[in-house]
Amino acid sequence: MTGGQDDGATGPAPAPLGIVVVNYGPPGLLEEHVLRHDLSAVPAVLVVVDNFSTPGHRDDVERLCRERGLPLVALPVNAGFGAGANAGAARAVELGCDALLFLNPDAALDATTAAALHAEVVADRRTMVSPRVVHGDGRPWFAGADVSLRTGRTRRAGVLRGPELHPWLSGACLAVSAGLWAELGGFDESYFLYWEDVDLSVRCVRGGGRLLVRQDLEAVHAVGGTQGGGGKSPVYVRYNCRNRLLFARRHLSRARVLRWVVTSPVHAAEVLRRDGWRRALRSPRLVRAAVAGTVEGVVLACSPAAARP
Repeated sequence: MTGGQDDGATGPAPAPLGIVVVNYGPPGLLEEHVLRHDLSAVPAVLVVVDNFSTPGHRDDVERLCRERGLPLVALPVNAGFGAGANAGAARAVELGCDALLFLNPDAALDATTAAALHAEVVADRRTMVSPRVVHGDGRPWFAGADVSLRTGRTRRAGVLRGPELHPWLSGACLAVSAGLWAELGGFDESYFLYWEDVDLSVRCVRGGGRLLVRQDLEAVHAVGGTQGGGGKSPVYVRYNCRNRLLFARRHLSRARVLRWVVTSPVHAAEVLRRDGWRRALRSPRLVRAAVAGTVEGVVLACSPAAARP
C-alpha cells in the first residue's frame, strides 16, 4: 500500500483511500480476510485500530503491523467499534487520505472494488457508498436496508412496508469522503457496538447527504467471524436491544420514543430468535443479555441527557 507521495516527475500522486479496520482480539481475521487481497494498486493506506483485549493479542497485532508496514492505532481499552473507527479515521486523515473505507476484520474486497468505492465518494463527496456484501458462499448478506421510524424494525431493503422507512448502510463495508465524515462528526461512540451505522446513515440523509449501494461491486463477509462463529453472542443481543432505544432517543419525538419503549420486549424476542428459539432458551446468558440491554435502553430512552442536541 502507498501513502500517496509526490514522485517529483509526474506531479503529486492522488490522495490515498484510508481503509480503516477495527480489530479486537487476535489478528487472525485481519490476516485471513482483509489482507487476502493486494490493494497496493488503489492506492490505499490500511490503518489498523486495535481495541485492547489482552496483552498477548496486542503483541500479535503489533507484530503483524510491523511486518506488513501498517499504521497501528493501539487503544488502551476496548472503546467499541464507533470509537475505534473514529480513531482510525483521524489517523488516516493525518496520513493524507481524502476518503475513508470502513471494513470489518472478517470482510474482504479486491483492489477493483476498493478503487471504485474510492472514485465514487471522490466524485460525489456528499454520498456514502456500500458495495453489495455476500457470504463466503455467494449468498447475499447486505444489499441495502431500511429502518422503520414508526416501529423500530430493521430489515433488508424491500422487506418492510408502510410509511416512515429510512434507508441505512452497513458499517461492515462503508465508504465516505473525508469531508462528509468530518461534517457528520463520525460515528456516535455512545452506541459502542451495533446501530451506529443506522445512526450515521440517518444523520447523513438529514444533513443533505445521499446513500448509495453499488450493486455491481462486491465484498465478502464471513458473517459471525468477529463473534467467534458460534452464533449470536450475549454482546450482540445486549447492544441490539439497548441501541435500538438509544437511536430512538437520538432521533425521534418523545411520543414515538415511548412507543418504541412499549414494544421493546417484542424487539428483544426478535433478537433472541435470530439464531432460533431452541438456542436462545438453552442459553440463560442470552436471555439475561436481552433483559439487561432492554433495561439499559429504556433508561437511556427516558434520559434527557441521551437526546441529541
